[in-house]
Amino acid sequence: MGNIMWLASYPKSGNTWLRAFLANLLANKSNAIQFDEWLRYGDDEARPELFSEIAGCDSTLLDIESLCALRPHVHALIAARAQGTVFVKTHNLNGSFASHLLHNPSVTIGAIYVVRNPLDVAISMAAHFGLSLDEAIDRLGNDGLATANDALYVSQILGSWSHHVSSWADQAGPRVLVLRYEDMLDKQMKTFCKVARLVGLDKNRERIERAVRFAGFNQLQSMERRYGFSEAPRPDTPFFRSGRANQWRDRLSRDQVGRVLADHRAMMRRFRYMPAGY
Repeated sequence: MGNIMWLASYPKSGNTWLRAFLANLLANKSNAIQFDEWLRYGDDEARPELFSEIAGCDSTLLDIESLCALRPHVHALIAARAQGTVFVKTHNLNGSFASHLLHNPSVTIGAIYVVRNPLDVAISMAAHFGLSLDEAIDRLGNDGLATANDALYVSQILGSWSHHVSSWADQAGPRVLVLRYEDMLDKQMKTFCKVARLVGLDKNRERIERAVRFAGFNQLQSMERRYGFSEAPRPDTPFFRSGRANQWRDRLSRDQVGRVLADHRAMMRRFRYMPAGY
């Protein structure tokens, strides 16, 4: 029986918010925990030092297939070092690359997957990665998309937004919880109580409410302004930028919306993201 609970999402879809909630829920302190404490309550499977340790060399020297071949060993290392259940961030799709599974099933107990409207994902990706909106939309539709291998993170296999979402959402069940980012915004307690229930910490409503409050966007934004955040893309670009839903209405042209719909219509319909008039 494994002990890794995956915290999964396509980039810029709410993974950090989920991690903040779980870290505060687990810590159960009277004050919000700081960013540098998060690793006490979870991990990130793309940390380069884990791959370097297993490979015996700098992970930035490895090609993408070599990294994927190392992943099961990295996951086993994370599981072995954890005391009980460990919550591990992943942006990988739920599948394989070059015949290598991207998530080690022997150490997995379940997953929480966050999906967000791709129209808003495009805007957030553009701001985070320094892309134009058209470039971000192209990436959302790229079935071969992977992230760079650098000193911050090893390469992660994304694929297109639709493929990524279906790879996780098709596994929904008792041990795989699928959440909509928009419900995390609009139905906070109902949604986060589902998370608490899955991890066996749903008996104390006050504890859940406090964790929701400490993981609130304004709280995280304030902490980033005061202390910085290591996952921010650039010194002059905040990680916690907006956090709102339906930004696309003011930012995307009708043609750009149409391009996203052309690539992702079926999955958008599945998650109730189809805009009126299209």
